[in-house]
Amino acid sequence: MREKELERKLVKAVKSVGGIAPKFTSPGFDGMPDRLLLFPAGKLAFVEIKRKGKKPRPLQLVRHELLRRLGFQVFVLDAEVQIGEILNAVQAT
Repeated sequence: MREKELERKLVKAVKSVGGIAPKFTSPGFDGMPDRLLLFPAGKLAFVEIKRKGKKPRPLQLVRHELLRRLGFQVFVLDAEVQIGEILNAVQAT
């Protein structure tokens, strides 16, 4: 499945449970994840979307670790079956 198609499915799933998943861009701070997941009650996470089997680039891994050290959840999504797991994990916090 292409990244764009997987991304659309993620956005639709987040919307279906009352959240939003805006595209995240950070000019001058490369390597940040692709999407923010924003849910009611102030719950949020970051999602990096990759093609099946692809891994984040080294700079992306550095940014993911920085965000995790700051207390945020960061997920790498490369398969549709992960979407429900990610939504459950974010909503459970």
